[in-house]
Amino acid sequence: MPITVTNRDSSLTITLSGEIDHHGAREMMTQLEDAIATRLPARLVLDMSGVTFMDSSGIAVLLRALRQMKQVGGSLRVSNIPAQARRVLDAAGVGRLITLD
Repeated sequence: MPITVTNRDSSLTITLSGEIDHHGAREMMTQLEDAIATRLPARLVLDMSGVTFMDSSGIAVLLRALRQMKQVGGSLRVSNIPAQARRVLDAAGVGRLITLD
């Protein structure tokens, strides 16, 4: 599950791609945690433009990133959400916890 990391000032943008399902979620969580711990951003944007499929495992990935960002005193925003992933996030009410663009 490849991620692309772009760092600008105190913001970090991570572009997610591929399928976020139970097979790839653990690896993605590890990559996200490493990127956050290494850079300690004030703001994290997860760009989901490259995501082709997401199940409930993707929700766990986002909530884990949110928890880590709160631990470092930062914020999280999720952008460019494909329609299928948006339906999963909306059904779970994730927008009450995380800013979804």
